Amino acid sequence: LASVHFAPTETAAANLRREGVPPARTFVTGNTVVDALRFMRRKTGRFPLPVPLGRGRRLILVTAHRRENFGAPLENICEALLVLAERFEDVEIAYPVHPNPRVRATVARILRGKPRIHLLDPLEYGAFIRLLQAAHLVLTDSGGLQEEAPAFGKPVLVLRRVTERPEGVRAGASRIVPPEKRTIVREASRLLEDAEAYRGMARVRNPFGDGKAASRIVSAIKSLFPRG
Repeated sequence: LASVHFAPTETAAANLRREGVPPARTFVTGNTVVDALRFMRRKTGRFPLPVPLGRGRRLILVTAHRRENFGAPLENICEALLVLAERFEDVEIAYPVHPNPRVRATVARILRGKPRIHLLDPLEYGAFIRLLQAAHLVLTDSGGLQEEAPAFGKPVLVLRRVTERPEGVRAGASRIVPPEKRTIVREASRLLEDAEAYRGMARVRNPFGDGKAASRIVSAIKSLFPRG
């Protein structure tokens, strides 16, 4: 029903064309979430880092709350975090925990009180972006974070078997890692131990935008609907 479509990526635009949307009404603009990140980058200094992070420490940022990961998969994720904290003494793990009781119960049972694992209440956006900026590595089953992390050059391990954001995987900014304890530990350890593998993901240009999506959207609207 829409008169005009603003697609975040060329892949999204191609999907629209396959659905019969006229190409003249489809514009690839990037995702406005990257615009928001660039705006917030100038303001994050007012937000204290939610976890203590001493010199020489590396921070792993974790978010995991998808329904498909309830039960054994989430337990696997938590147990993998325990192994990583034990294996790498310079690593701190920050996990803002979703308020869903099924998530909080599992996470608390396995991770509460464990050394260098910080279980946080959900954060406001500015504080979360401050945490993302400080992170060395991101482990997540979230959707939006797959688009946000590459804007800061943070490699992403996607704790799922599929993702609706394949652009990040194809570009090399993210990697799909099924929620299995051994697999998570292996892939995270590789990025913590292999500097070249880490740089290969960290240097990827964000496939979800360059922070200019809003201006492209405004320009397209002006061209399509000029004032009479």
